[in-house]
Amino acid sequence: MKASNEVWKERLHGEITPQMAEEIAVFETEIQLRRQEKVDEKLFAETRLRRGVYGQRYDNGQRNDGTVSRTLPYDSKATKGPNTVWDAPGMQRIKIPYGGTNAAQLEVLAELAEEYSDGIVHITTRQDFQLHFVHVENTPTLMRRLAAVGITTREACGNSVRNVTGCPYMGVCPDEAFDVTPYAHALTQFMLGHPDAQNFGRKFKPTFSGCVDHACGLTGMHDLGLTAAVRVVDGEERRGFQMVVGGGLGAVPRQAKVFDEFLPPEEILPVAQAMARVFGRHGEKKTRSRARLKFLIEKWGMDKFKEEVLAERAKLPHDPRWTDYLEQIEENTEGPLNPSGDAPAVEPGSALDRWMRSNLRSQRQDGYMVATVALPLGDITAAQLRALADIVRRFTKDTIRTTVEQNFVLRWISQADVPELYEALDTVGLAEPGVSNVFDIVACPGTDTCKLGISSSRGLAAELRQQLVARSAELEQAIEDLHIKISGCFNSCGQHHVADIGFYGVSRTIGGFKVPHFQVVLGGQWEENAGSYGLPIVAVPSKRVPQALDLIAAYYMENRTGDERFPAFVVRMGKAAIRQLLDDVTKDPPEHEAEPEFYSDWGDPRQYSLGDIGKGECAGEVVTQFEFEIGAAERTVFEAQVQLENGQHQQAGAGAYRAMVKAAKALVQLQYDDVTESDVDEIVDEFKERYYDNEAIFDPFAGPKFADYFLAAHTQGESQHTHDSAHTLIEEAHLFLEAVHSCYNRIRSEGLSALGASS
Repeated sequence: MKASNEVWKERLHGEITPQMAEEIAVFETEIQLRRQEKVDEKLFAETRLRRGVYGQRYDNGQRNDGTVSRTLPYDSKATKGPNTVWDAPGMQRIKIPYGGTNAAQLEVLAELAEEYSDGIVHITTRQDFQLHFVHVENTPTLMRRLAAVGITTREACGNSVRNVTGCPYMGVCPDEAFDVTPYAHALTQFMLGHPDAQNFGRKFKPTFSGCVDHACGLTGMHDLGLTAAVRVVDGEERRGFQMVVGGGLGAVPRQAKVFDEFLPPEEILPVAQAMARVFGRHGEKKTRSRARLKFLIEKWGMDKFKEEVLAERAKLPHDPRWTDYLEQIEENTEGPLNPSGDAPAVEPGSALDRWMRSNLRSQRQDGYMVATVALPLGDITAAQLRALADIVRRFTKDTIRTTVEQNFVLRWISQADVPELYEALDTVGLAEPGVSNVFDIVACPGTDTCKLGISSSRGLAAELRQQLVARSAELEQAIEDLHIKISGCFNSCGQHHVADIGFYGVSRTIGGFKVPHFQVVLGGQWEENAGSYGLPIVAVPSKRVPQALDLIAAYYMENRTGDERFPAFVVRMGKAAIRQLLDDVTKDPPEHEAEPEFYSDWGDPRQYSLGDIGKGECAGEVVTQFEFEIGAAERTVFEAQVQLENGQHQQAGAGAYRAMVKAAKALVQLQYDDVTESDVDEIVDEFKERYYDNEAIFDPFAGPKFADYFLAAHTQGESQHTHDSAHTLIEEAHLFLEAVHSCYNRIRSEGLSALGASS
């Protein structure tokens, strides 16, 4: 039975800090004022986002693919009216700094999932928890119950310092320089609600890593990344951090750049504070798509950015919190519950043996292991979560953390306890083998719950995993070692840019019907803290993605040399060869009447879109011309990518711009035939008049930013390109082409007259 807010206030009296209690009470009042329309919706939206409260997609379609269903709970108040935070349930994000949690917190999350959500807790790619289908009126109650066990949702979203993530193996990894947990904790507490971090134009994401070799902290793709390092200074070994800044994925990713090769620990907090002040004062505020820190650094250059931050640092009044925590830095509270023991003898090929080989790794402390609990799609039921809390208490001293690959890790497991641990996990369905490999597919929520989802990332991930698991006995080790990551759109919440093989959702029109597709992304590197970013090579119909993956895997196994890893293989063979390999899965689609399932998405039997608008002669002619032109644009941007691979940076940047021009021309010619590619200024003028000024090209959620990429590239003209600038322009060209595709799809659905401009 659902406990009332009043009952929980009474039960938790004295357990919530006064500050947290006041913050939640203020938010509860703001909900009431918004209900009475006494608070502007725009202001309330930012307020609730800063408390982790999102609106979400409302889609009660059933999934029948063996994965956990994300449908509405039986007592939902949702209607089929407008999808607002009042009319339909939303999502509550819950911050878990560096993934560290405990059994009591897991039990409360299980209760909340059962009482207010759909009975499922989801782990995100930034180590947070999410509860879906939560009504906004219930969120203050959730927040109070979470606060009672030491969890806050403050700044889980919004224009704020987001969750401070970190390597889940901090303190137990054999390769780390030192345990960075206390530093991550200190930054979390210092920046939470800090007055100097409340004036950002967009979010700010920090992370910590204990070493440079592995991907656990992913410092290369964060606004602020801190990697542990040691140096000998005056004969004494000292701790420090390599600080990198300005990284980020999103639609157009950037690699973080080095701010300081060896920052002393006592400078972490003051420099972060100074950086927040500079970002808040000088970061973009009007154009949201350019408001991340990476764009300020790109605009200024690293030298000026560093100069401004250090100047701001010099002006800050001393704050004792900068260094107070360092006095207890060696007091590591983590340790074992049970004494260490010898590793057990296990029957080769048994289920326990398979699980141990894939889900266990040694700690740097002799006799202890880290065990990973694999969660397909990052989901765990309330019953499983409650059982996991019991397991945590039985085998550890509350040493459990979430991971960026959407799993749990249990630390300080005695080697002698491994068989019992496996049995306990297996009893509750949590002993899936295969972590951090091809079976452990990462996926964002996609079209299940995200308003930005284009194609079903979770549906595709479930299908790929099901097929791979069914063939696990025949897979070569090199294939098992691959990382696959899937996003439902270009925003990279599934981190497709840093996968061996990434996919992100797009849409195409075939024979008058919209068809879900996924762009295939190659060239990413998961290791070395997200060492490089991939680029899309071709869009494949969603139902043919498993076939595309099979082709890529077979080509890899047939042509690799020695123990060559996949990223190196892609560089050696070139993306042109792999794209050619996929030609057969991108052409000759079946007729809708013959294979209607081809025109639906994974996990959803419904037709993807009612895009059949009839086939008059004029419309048929327009389709032929547009598809010819946009096909040429796609070839041009891919050729630019090949040039980038070959070190031809200038040609690659110029080619990306030409692809944008071709795509703009394709749209312009739908209304105005008298235009040639040689007259770029005319194409731009006509494009602005017919598609930009009337907002026809604007993405429903991204607004004008993809079109702005084209206009900015035109303004820059014959600029000189480096590898990074050409890489960025290729990314932007891909996104502009997707905007052109989307605009064309809307034209097909609504009719050419909907644009409001005439030829």
